[in-house]
Amino acid sequence: MKILVILIVVSLFIALLFLGLFIWSVKSDQYSDTESPSIRILYDDKPKTKSEKSKKEK
Repeated sequence: MKILVILIVVSLFIALLFLGLFIWSVKSDQYSDTESPSIRILYDDKPKTKSEKSKKEK
């Protein structure tokens, strides 16, 4: 029965830790830009220069 109490306390601690980290990430604007990652894939990469191509061949 003691182990059940320990597991409940540990799981509540972990849940509160994740909740705190989520609140911190929202307050620090981690989720403020949700549109540009989906658009970024549509842009072409810059063409590689000759020096970058020769480095890759080595």
